[in-house]
Amino acid sequence: MTAIAARAVLALLLALPLLAPAAPAPLAAPAGSLVRGPISFVYAVYTVGPFDPAVAAKVKALGVAQGVRMLNDLPKDSADVVAVATVLKDAAREYAPPDETLLRYFGHGLSREQAAAIQKAKGAFVLEVQFPAGRMSQGLKAASVLIECAAIDGKGFIWDEETRELFTPKAWRERRIDTWAGDIPDATSQTVIHAYNGDAQVRAITLGMRKFGLPDVVIDDFSWSSVKPMGNLLNGVIQALAEGAQPGKAGELAVDVRKLLHPEVKKTLLAELVKGATGVAKVRLVRAEPEEGDPRNRLLAIDFDAYPGPDRYAKQDAMLAALFGKGDDKVARITHTDRLKAASRLARTHLPELRTAFNRGLAPGEYIQLKAPFKTPEGGNEWMWVEVTSWQGRAIKGLLKNEPYEVPTLHAGQMVNVNEDEVFDYLRTEANGKQTGNETSKIIAEMNSAR
Repeated sequence: MTAIAARAVLALLLALPLLAPAAPAPLAAPAGSLVRGPISFVYAVYTVGPFDPAVAAKVKALGVAQGVRMLNDLPKDSADVVAVATVLKDAAREYAPPDETLLRYFGHGLSREQAAAIQKAKGAFVLEVQFPAGRMSQGLKAASVLIECAAIDGKGFIWDEETRELFTPKAWRERRIDTWAGDIPDATSQTVIHAYNGDAQVRAITLGMRKFGLPDVVIDDFSWSSVKPMGNLLNGVIQALAEGAQPGKAGELAVDVRKLLHPEVKKTLLAELVKGATGVAKVRLVRAEPEEGDPRNRLLAIDFDAYPGPDRYAKQDAMLAALFGKGDDKVARITHTDRLKAASRLARTHLPELRTAFNRGLAPGEYIQLKAPFKTPEGGNEWMWVEVTSWQGRAIKGLLKNEPYEVPTLHAGQMVNVNEDEVFDYLRTEANGKQTGNETSKIIAEMNSAR
Protein backbone atom coordinates (compact mmCIF):
# COMPACT_ATOMS: atom_id res chain seq x y z
CA MET A 1 0.00 0.00 0.00
CA THR A 2 1.38 3.40 -0.93
CA ALA A 3 1.74 6.16 1.63
CA ILE A 4 -1.00 8.13 -0.13
CA ALA A 5 -3.36 5.14 -0.06
CA ALA A 6 -2.58 4.50 3.61
CA ARG A 7 -3.32 8.13 4.46
CA ALA A 8 -6.60 7.88 2.55
CA VAL A 9 -7.63 4.79 4.50
CA LEU A 10 -6.68 6.47 7.80
CA ALA A 11 -8.69 9.54 6.87
CA LEU A 12 -11.69 7.35 6.07
CA LEU A 13 -11.43 5.55 9.42
CA LEU A 14 -11.17 8.83 11.30
CA ALA A 15 -14.28 10.07 9.52
CA LEU A 16 -16.35 7.09 10.62
CA PRO A 17 -18.52 7.63 13.73
CA LEU A 18 -17.30 6.02 16.91
CA LEU A 19 -19.69 3.33 18.06
CA ALA A 20 -20.46 3.15 21.77
CA PRO A 21 -19.76 -0.26 23.24
CA ALA A 22 -22.85 -2.38 23.70
CA ALA A 23 -24.23 -2.39 27.21
CA PRO A 24 -23.33 -5.63 28.98
CA ALA A 25 -26.16 -8.13 29.28
CA PRO A 26 -27.61 -8.18 32.79
CA LEU A 27 -26.57 -11.09 34.96
CA ALA A 28 -29.21 -13.70 35.62
CA ALA A 29 -30.57 -14.16 39.11
CA PRO A 30 -28.81 -17.00 40.93
CA ALA A 31 -30.42 -20.38 40.43
CA GLY A 32 -32.22 -22.02 43.33
CA SER A 33 -33.63 -20.47 46.46
CA LEU A 34 -33.37 -16.69 46.64
CA VAL A 35 -34.04 -16.59 50.39
CA ARG A 36 -31.21 -15.15 52.48
CA GLY A 37 -31.01 -14.90 56.22
CA PRO A 38 -30.93 -13.67 58.83
CA ILE A 39 -34.06 -11.67 58.07
CA SER A 40 -34.28 -8.32 59.83
CA PHE A 41 -36.53 -5.27 59.63
CA VAL A 42 -38.02 -2.48 61.75
CA TYR A 43 -41.57 -1.65 62.79
CA ALA A 44 -42.47 1.37 64.91
CA VAL A 45 -45.41 3.05 66.63
CA TYR A 46 -45.81 6.83 66.69
CA THR A 47 -47.83 8.50 69.44
CA VAL A 48 -48.88 12.13 69.72
CA GLY A 49 -47.86 12.20 73.37
CA PRO A 50 -45.07 10.29 75.14
CA PHE A 51 -45.09 6.51 74.68
CA ASP A 52 -46.07 4.77 77.92
CA PRO A 53 -43.19 2.63 79.30
CA ALA A 54 -45.78 0.29 80.86
CA VAL A 55 -47.03 -0.55 77.37
CA ALA A 56 -43.47 -1.28 76.29
CA ALA A 57 -43.13 -3.70 79.20
CA LYS A 58 -46.39 -5.39 78.17
CA VAL A 59 -45.18 -5.79 74.58
CA LYS A 60 -41.94 -7.37 75.80
CA ALA A 61 -43.87 -9.84 77.94
CA LEU A 62 -46.10 -10.67 74.98
CA GLY A 63 -42.99 -11.24 72.89
CA VAL A 64 -41.69 -13.82 75.36
CA ALA A 65 -45.08 -15.53 75.29
CA GLN A 66 -44.86 -15.60 71.46
CA GLY A 67 -41.48 -17.31 71.59
CA VAL A 68 -39.47 -14.15 70.88
CA ARG A 69 -36.22 -13.53 72.76
CA MET A 70 -36.24 -9.87 73.80
CA LEU A 71 -32.68 -8.50 73.81
CA ASN A 72 -30.86 -5.21 74.28
CA ASP A 73 -28.98 -5.51 70.96
CA LEU A 74 -29.45 -7.63 67.86
CA PRO A 75 -26.83 -10.33 67.41
CA LYS A 76 -25.06 -10.94 64.10
CA ASP A 77 -26.97 -14.19 63.78
CA SER A 78 -29.36 -16.27 65.84
CA ALA A 79 -31.29 -19.51 65.55
CA ASP A 80 -34.18 -17.85 67.39
CA VAL A 81 -36.66 -15.08 66.69
CA VAL A 82 -35.17 -12.09 68.52
CA ALA A 83 -36.22 -8.48 68.95
CA VAL A 84 -35.08 -5.22 70.50
CA ALA A 85 -37.72 -2.78 71.77
CA THR A 86 -36.81 0.86 72.30
CA VAL A 87 -38.90 3.77 73.60
CA LEU A 88 -38.01 7.17 72.15
CA LYS A 89 -38.94 10.36 73.98
CA ASP A 90 -38.26 12.80 71.13
CA ALA A 91 -39.58 11.17 67.98
CA ALA A 92 -39.28 14.31 65.85
CA ARG A 93 -35.53 14.36 66.42
CA GLU A 94 -34.69 10.67 66.87
CA TYR A 95 -37.06 8.98 64.41
CA ALA A 96 -38.90 11.58 62.34
CA PRO A 97 -42.45 10.61 61.31
CA PRO A 98 -43.46 10.46 57.61
CA ASP A 99 -44.73 13.72 56.12
CA GLU A 100 -48.32 14.39 55.11
CA THR A 101 -47.57 14.15 51.37
CA LEU A 102 -46.42 10.56 51.72
CA LEU A 103 -49.36 9.73 53.97
CA ARG A 104 -51.82 10.85 51.30
CA TYR A 105 -50.67 7.85 49.27
CA PHE A 106 -49.35 5.43 51.88
CA GLY A 107 -51.38 6.13 55.00
CA HIS A 108 -53.99 3.43 55.66
CA GLY A 109 -57.10 4.15 57.70
CA LEU A 110 -55.91 7.60 58.80
CA SER A 111 -58.06 10.72 58.72
CA ARG A 112 -56.59 14.02 57.58
CA GLU A 113 -56.59 15.17 61.19
CA GLN A 114 -54.64 12.10 62.29
CA ALA A 115 -52.11 12.52 59.46
CA ALA A 116 -51.59 16.12 60.54
CA ALA A 117 -51.34 15.24 64.24
CA ILE A 118 -48.69 12.60 63.65
CA GLN A 119 -46.37 15.32 62.32
CA LYS A 120 -46.04 16.50 65.93
CA ALA A 121 -45.53 13.04 67.40
CA LYS A 122 -43.54 13.13 70.62
CA GLY A 123 -43.25 9.45 71.38
CA ALA A 124 -42.17 6.42 69.39
CA PHE A 125 -41.79 2.72 70.11
CA VAL A 126 -39.27 1.05 67.78
CA LEU A 127 -39.21 -2.73 67.32
CA GLU A 128 -36.17 -4.23 65.60
CA VAL A 129 -36.78 -7.85 64.63
CA GLN A 130 -34.47 -10.60 63.41
CA PHE A 131 -34.90 -14.31 62.70
CA PRO A 132 -33.40 -17.08 60.54
CA ALA A 133 -34.89 -17.65 57.09
CA GLY A 134 -36.34 -20.97 58.16
CA ARG A 135 -38.53 -19.27 60.76
CA MET A 136 -40.01 -16.61 58.48
CA SER A 137 -43.69 -17.25 59.13
CA GLN A 138 -43.22 -17.42 62.93
CA GLY A 139 -41.02 -14.33 63.03
CA LEU A 140 -43.15 -12.16 60.73
CA LYS A 141 -46.39 -13.13 62.43
CA ALA A 142 -44.98 -12.50 65.90
CA ALA A 143 -43.59 -9.10 64.91
CA SER A 144 -46.97 -8.10 63.45
CA VAL A 145 -48.81 -9.06 66.65
CA LEU A 146 -46.30 -7.30 68.93
CA ILE A 147 -46.43 -4.02 67.05
CA GLU A 148 -50.23 -4.19 66.93
CA CYS A 149 -50.29 -4.51 70.73
CA ALA A 150 -47.99 -1.51 71.05
CA ALA A 151 -50.25 0.57 68.80
CA ILE A 152 -53.53 -0.40 70.47
CA ASP A 153 -52.40 0.00 74.06
CA GLY A 154 -50.15 2.96 73.27
CA LYS A 155 -52.89 4.67 71.21
CA GLY A 156 -50.61 5.15 68.22
CA PHE A 157 -50.07 4.40 64.54
CA ILE A 158 -47.91 1.64 63.05
CA TRP A 159 -45.00 2.43 60.73
CA ASP A 160 -43.48 -0.20 58.44
CA GLU A 161 -39.93 0.95 57.72
CA GLU A 162 -39.56 -1.42 54.74
CA THR A 163 -42.71 -0.45 52.84
CA ARG A 164 -42.81 3.15 54.14
CA GLU A 165 -46.48 2.93 55.10
CA LEU A 166 -48.39 4.09 58.20
CA PHE A 167 -51.42 2.20 59.53
CA THR A 168 -54.14 2.54 62.11
CA PRO A 169 -54.28 -0.63 64.25
CA LYS A 170 -57.49 -1.68 62.46
CA ALA A 171 -55.95 -1.27 59.00
CA TRP A 172 -52.84 -3.13 60.19
CA ARG A 173 -54.83 -6.16 61.32
CA GLU A 174 -56.83 -6.22 58.08
CA ARG A 175 -53.77 -6.03 55.84
CA ARG A 176 -50.95 -7.63 57.79
CA ILE A 177 -52.44 -10.17 60.23
CA ASP A 178 -55.76 -11.43 58.87
CA THR A 179 -54.38 -11.99 55.35
CA TRP A 180 -52.27 -15.06 56.20
CA ALA A 181 -53.52 -18.43 54.95
CA GLY A 182 -52.03 -20.66 57.62
CA ASP A 183 -48.28 -20.24 57.17
CA ILE A 184 -48.65 -18.91 53.61
CA PRO A 185 -48.25 -15.13 53.50
CA ASP A 186 -50.12 -12.82 51.20
CA ALA A 187 -47.03 -11.16 49.74
CA THR A 188 -49.18 -8.49 48.07
CA SER A 189 -50.48 -7.24 51.43
CA GLN A 190 -47.05 -7.36 53.13
CA THR A 191 -45.45 -5.25 50.39
CA VAL A 192 -46.19 -2.16 48.33
CA ILE A 193 -45.46 -1.18 44.73
CA HIS A 194 -44.13 2.27 43.87
CA ALA A 195 -44.69 3.33 40.24
CA TYR A 196 -43.28 6.61 38.95
CA ASN A 197 -41.79 8.34 35.90
CA GLY A 198 -38.32 6.89 35.40
CA ASP A 199 -35.49 7.82 33.05
CA ALA A 200 -37.35 6.43 30.04
CA GLN A 201 -41.00 5.82 30.88
CA VAL A 202 -42.51 4.22 33.98
CA ARG A 203 -40.56 2.33 36.62
CA ALA A 204 -42.33 0.10 39.15
CA ILE A 205 -40.64 -1.50 42.15
CA THR A 206 -41.76 -3.52 45.14
CA LEU A 207 -40.84 -2.59 48.71
CA GLY A 208 -41.01 -5.04 51.59
CA MET A 209 -39.70 -8.34 50.21
CA ARG A 210 -36.83 -8.13 52.68
CA LYS A 211 -39.28 -9.31 55.35
CA PHE A 212 -39.33 -12.68 53.54
CA GLY A 213 -35.55 -12.71 53.08
CA LEU A 214 -36.15 -12.18 49.35
CA PRO A 215 -35.06 -9.55 46.80
CA ASP A 216 -37.40 -6.79 45.75
CA VAL A 217 -38.46 -6.85 42.10
CA VAL A 218 -38.48 -4.03 39.54
CA ILE A 219 -39.87 -3.48 36.04
CA ASP A 220 -38.26 -0.68 34.05
CA ASP A 221 -39.42 1.31 31.04
CA PHE A 222 -43.10 0.65 30.33
CA SER A 223 -46.14 2.83 29.64
CA TRP A 224 -48.66 4.26 32.08
CA SER A 225 -51.52 2.55 30.26
CA SER A 226 -49.88 -0.78 31.23
CA VAL A 227 -49.43 0.06 34.90
CA LYS A 228 -52.29 -2.15 36.13
CA PRO A 229 -51.26 -5.36 34.33
CA MET A 230 -47.60 -4.71 35.18
CA GLY A 231 -48.60 -4.35 38.84
CA ASN A 232 -50.51 -7.63 38.63
CA LEU A 233 -47.46 -9.26 37.03
CA LEU A 234 -45.28 -8.03 39.89
CA ASN A 235 -47.81 -9.36 42.40
CA GLY A 236 -47.79 -12.77 40.74
CA VAL A 237 -44.00 -12.92 40.73
CA ILE A 238 -43.51 -11.89 44.36
CA GLN A 239 -46.29 -14.22 45.54
CA ALA A 240 -44.66 -17.13 43.72
CA LEU A 241 -41.29 -16.26 45.28
CA ALA A 242 -42.82 -15.95 48.77
CA GLU A 243 -44.34 -19.41 48.27
CA GLY A 244 -40.93 -20.89 47.45
CA ALA A 245 -40.60 -20.61 43.66
CA GLN A 246 -36.98 -20.74 42.49
CA PRO A 247 -35.41 -19.48 39.24
CA GLY A 248 -33.48 -21.78 36.94
CA LYS A 249 -29.88 -21.49 35.74
CA ALA A 250 -30.64 -18.62 33.37
CA GLY A 251 -32.92 -16.85 35.85
CA GLU A 252 -36.04 -18.28 34.22
CA LEU A 253 -39.17 -18.52 36.36
CA ALA A 254 -42.61 -19.70 35.25
CA VAL A 255 -45.37 -18.03 37.25
CA ASP A 256 -48.65 -19.93 36.92
CA VAL A 257 -51.52 -18.03 38.51
CA ARG A 258 -53.58 -21.22 38.85
CA LYS A 259 -50.83 -22.89 40.91
CA LEU A 260 -50.45 -20.15 43.51
CA LEU A 261 -51.18 -21.46 47.00
CA HIS A 262 -52.65 -18.38 48.67
CA PRO A 263 -56.38 -18.55 47.85
CA GLU A 264 -57.15 -14.82 47.90
CA VAL A 265 -54.13 -13.81 45.84
CA LYS A 266 -54.94 -16.53 43.32
CA LYS A 267 -58.59 -15.45 43.20
CA THR A 268 -57.65 -11.82 42.64
CA LEU A 269 -55.26 -12.59 39.79
CA LEU A 270 -57.59 -15.12 38.17
CA ALA A 271 -60.23 -12.39 38.02
CA GLU A 272 -57.88 -10.42 35.72
CA LEU A 273 -57.74 -13.18 33.07
CA VAL A 274 -59.72 -12.51 29.90
CA LYS A 275 -60.08 -14.14 26.49
CA GLY A 276 -56.81 -15.64 25.25
CA ALA A 277 -55.13 -15.78 28.66
CA THR A 278 -52.85 -18.68 29.58
CA GLY A 279 -52.47 -17.55 33.19
CA VAL A 280 -48.73 -18.23 32.89
CA ALA A 281 -45.83 -15.75 32.67
CA LYS A 282 -42.41 -17.07 31.66
CA VAL A 283 -40.23 -14.38 33.15
CA ARG A 284 -36.48 -14.15 33.43
CA LEU A 285 -35.12 -12.56 36.57
CA VAL A 286 -31.89 -10.57 36.23
CA ARG A 287 -29.82 -8.62 38.70
CA ALA A 288 -30.56 -4.91 38.81
CA GLU A 289 -28.67 -1.90 40.09
CA PRO A 290 -30.52 0.11 42.74
CA GLU A 291 -31.47 3.73 42.20
CA GLU A 292 -31.85 6.52 44.72
CA GLY A 293 -34.87 5.85 46.92
CA ASP A 294 -34.93 2.10 46.29
CA PRO A 295 -35.31 -0.25 49.25
CA ARG A 296 -32.17 -1.32 51.11
CA ASN A 297 -32.33 -4.80 49.68
CA ARG A 298 -31.15 -6.99 46.84
CA LEU A 299 -32.91 -6.13 43.61
CA LEU A 300 -34.00 -8.21 40.62
CA ALA A 301 -35.57 -7.00 37.38
CA ILE A 302 -38.06 -8.78 35.14
CA ASP A 303 -36.70 -9.43 31.66
CA PHE A 304 -39.18 -9.99 28.78
CA ASP A 305 -36.87 -11.54 26.20
CA ALA A 306 -38.61 -14.93 26.27
CA TYR A 307 -41.45 -13.37 24.27
CA PRO A 308 -41.51 -12.36 20.57
CA GLY A 309 -41.39 -8.81 19.31
CA PRO A 310 -39.20 -6.30 17.46
CA ASP A 311 -38.45 -4.30 20.62
CA ARG A 312 -38.75 -4.46 24.41
CA TYR A 313 -42.20 -2.85 24.36
CA ALA A 314 -43.66 -5.40 21.97
CA LYS A 315 -42.17 -8.17 24.12
CA GLN A 316 -43.79 -6.64 27.21
CA ASP A 317 -47.12 -6.57 25.42
CA ALA A 318 -46.68 -10.18 24.29
CA MET A 319 -46.02 -11.35 27.87
CA LEU A 320 -48.99 -9.47 29.30
CA ALA A 321 -51.23 -10.77 26.50
CA ALA A 322 -50.12 -14.34 27.16
CA LEU A 323 -50.56 -14.02 30.92
CA PHE A 324 -53.80 -12.02 31.15
CA GLY A 325 -55.21 -12.16 27.60
CA LYS A 326 -56.34 -9.17 25.56
CA GLY A 327 -60.03 -9.72 25.07
CA ASP A 328 -61.62 -8.73 21.78
CA ASP A 329 -59.73 -6.04 19.85
CA LYS A 330 -62.57 -5.30 17.42
CA VAL A 331 -61.96 -4.08 13.88
CA ALA A 332 -64.53 -1.84 12.21
CA ARG A 333 -64.53 -1.30 8.46
CA ILE A 334 -66.17 2.07 7.87
CA THR A 335 -66.55 4.89 5.40
CA HIS A 336 -65.43 8.31 6.58
CA THR A 337 -68.72 10.20 6.49
CA ASP A 338 -69.02 13.98 6.67
CA ARG A 339 -70.09 13.70 10.31
CA LEU A 340 -67.07 11.55 11.17
CA LYS A 341 -64.70 13.88 9.34
CA ALA A 342 -66.15 16.88 11.19
CA ALA A 343 -65.61 15.16 14.55
CA SER A 344 -62.02 14.40 13.56
CA ARG A 345 -61.39 18.04 12.54
CA LEU A 346 -62.71 19.17 15.92
CA ALA A 347 -60.49 16.67 17.74
CA ARG A 348 -57.46 17.89 15.81
CA THR A 349 -57.97 21.44 17.11
CA HIS A 350 -56.91 20.11 20.53
CA LEU A 351 -53.56 18.73 19.30
CA PRO A 352 -51.48 21.90 19.95
CA GLU A 353 -52.62 22.08 23.57
CA LEU A 354 -52.03 18.35 24.00
CA ARG A 355 -48.51 18.70 22.57
CA THR A 356 -47.80 21.55 24.97
CA ALA A 357 -49.17 19.62 27.95
CA PHE A 358 -47.13 16.54 27.07
CA ASN A 359 -43.86 18.45 26.73
CA ARG A 360 -44.45 20.35 29.98
CA GLY A 361 -44.81 17.01 31.69
CA LEU A 362 -47.93 14.99 32.44
CA ALA A 363 -48.84 14.00 35.97
CA PRO A 364 -47.79 10.49 37.07
CA GLY A 365 -50.44 8.09 35.80
CA GLU A 366 -51.60 10.43 33.02
CA TYR A 367 -51.10 9.60 29.34
CA ILE A 368 -52.20 10.63 25.84
CA GLN A 369 -53.17 8.30 23.00
CA LEU A 370 -53.58 9.32 19.38
CA LYS A 371 -55.40 7.48 16.60
CA ALA A 372 -53.25 7.37 13.47
CA PRO A 373 -53.20 5.56 10.09
CA PHE A 374 -50.80 2.75 9.13
CA LYS A 375 -50.52 1.63 5.53
CA THR A 376 -51.69 -1.87 4.64
CA PRO A 377 -50.04 -3.95 1.87
CA GLU A 378 -53.10 -3.22 -0.31
CA GLY A 379 -52.54 0.52 0.01
CA GLY A 380 -55.34 1.24 2.47
CA ASN A 381 -55.13 2.45 6.07
CA GLU A 382 -55.55 0.62 9.36
CA TRP A 383 -56.30 3.16 12.08
CA MET A 384 -54.84 2.31 15.48
CA TRP A 385 -54.16 3.95 18.83
CA VAL A 386 -50.65 5.03 19.82
CA GLU A 387 -49.62 6.04 23.34
CA VAL A 388 -47.34 9.07 23.03
CA THR A 389 -43.78 8.81 24.36
CA SER A 390 -42.22 11.71 22.41
CA TRP A 391 -43.77 14.71 20.63
CA GLN A 392 -41.28 17.01 18.90
CA GLY A 393 -42.90 19.43 16.49
CA ARG A 394 -45.05 17.31 14.20
CA ALA A 395 -42.98 14.15 14.78
CA ILE A 396 -44.54 11.79 17.29
CA LYS A 397 -43.25 8.53 18.72
CA GLY A 398 -45.30 6.14 20.75
CA LEU A 399 -46.35 2.61 21.60
CA LEU A 400 -48.86 0.84 19.36
CA LYS A 401 -51.82 -0.13 21.55
CA ASN A 402 -53.72 -2.35 19.09
CA GLU A 403 -52.80 -5.66 17.49
CA PRO A 404 -52.74 -4.98 13.73
CA TYR A 405 -55.00 -7.06 11.50
CA GLU A 406 -53.79 -5.92 8.10
CA VAL A 407 -50.24 -4.64 8.71
CA PRO A 408 -48.08 -7.76 9.16
CA THR A 409 -44.90 -5.80 9.85
CA LEU A 410 -46.27 -4.27 13.05
CA HIS A 411 -46.97 -5.74 16.47
CA ALA A 412 -48.92 -4.44 19.45
CA GLY A 413 -46.71 -2.69 21.96
CA GLN A 414 -43.87 -1.76 19.64
CA MET A 415 -42.52 1.75 19.16
CA VAL A 416 -43.86 3.49 16.05
CA ASN A 417 -43.63 6.92 14.37
CA VAL A 418 -46.64 9.12 13.67
CA ASN A 419 -47.02 12.41 11.80
CA GLU A 420 -49.20 14.91 13.66
CA ASP A 421 -50.79 15.93 10.37
CA GLU A 422 -52.28 12.44 10.03
CA VAL A 423 -53.74 12.14 13.54
CA PHE A 424 -57.47 11.37 13.46
CA ASP A 425 -58.48 11.61 17.13
CA TYR A 426 -57.08 11.73 20.66
CA LEU A 427 -57.79 10.20 24.05
CA ARG A 428 -56.36 11.78 27.19
CA THR A 429 -56.50 9.73 30.39
CA GLU A 430 -55.86 11.40 33.74
CA ALA A 431 -54.38 9.67 36.77
CA ASN A 432 -57.85 9.36 38.35
CA GLY A 433 -59.19 7.57 35.26
CA LYS A 434 -61.09 10.53 33.81
CA GLN A 435 -60.95 10.56 30.01
CA THR A 436 -61.48 13.24 27.36
CA GLY A 437 -61.58 12.97 23.59
CA ASN A 438 -62.30 9.87 21.46
CA GLU A 439 -65.52 11.36 20.11
CA THR A 440 -65.07 9.66 16.73
CA SER A 441 -65.34 6.22 18.36
CA LYS A 442 -68.87 7.06 19.51
CA ILE A 443 -69.86 7.87 15.94
CA ILE A 444 -68.22 4.69 14.65
CA ALA A 445 -70.12 2.65 17.24
CA GLU A 446 -73.39 4.20 16.08
CA MET A 447 -72.53 3.45 12.45
CA ASN A 448 -71.77 -0.18 13.28
CA SER A 449 -74.97 -0.64 15.29
CA ALA A 450 -77.03 0.75 12.41
CA ARG A 451 -75.76 -1.93 10.02
